[in-house]
Amino acid sequence: MSVRFDLDPSVTSELRDGICALWTDVSNAGGAVGFVPPVTPEDVRPDLLGHLAAMAEGRERLVVGRDAAGRVLATAFLNLNSHRLMRHWLWVYTVMVHPSQQGRGTGRELMTAVADAARTLDGITGIRLTCRGGTGISRFYAACGYKEVGRVPGAIKVADGDLRDDVTMWLELH
Repeated sequence: MSVRFDLDPSVTSELRDGICALWTDVSNAGGAVGFVPPVTPEDVRPDLLGHLAAMAEGRERLVVGRDAAGRVLATAFLNLNSHRLMRHWLWVYTVMVHPSQQGRGTGRELMTAVADAARTLDGITGIRLTCRGGTGISRFYAACGYKEVGRVPGAIKVADGDLRDDVTMWLELH
């Protein structure tokens, strides 16, 4: 299945609902995207609305991957730094690939699209993201060229007695 990636698509009700459904599906499949399963679209929607508000204010950009029918299969939000000393790099949040796409290269394509999008933004020379330890996802990001640059032990509480490291990854753009 071919996935087309776009930067800053028009925010329609179909896109909003598609991202909400994706976020719910990824969370319920065990994806580390801010929630612990089980979740419903109603649980996810407030966080999504926060991202959409930041986009409307020009503080965030969206990379979205869709199939030929327009179904949302992947997303990443690029958060622009407002601090004058950090405007040369951006954060990437809520990196998601639909569970049906796992192992098909869609995640790597998404991360390539994220880096390509960042390179189009004036003055951006690096990308920073965080991920939940204990999931193996830092190996995926390393395979995409990111380097682990920091780790806060036990900073993420997914359940009583289940604390995970907050891992910071960095990609230098060339």
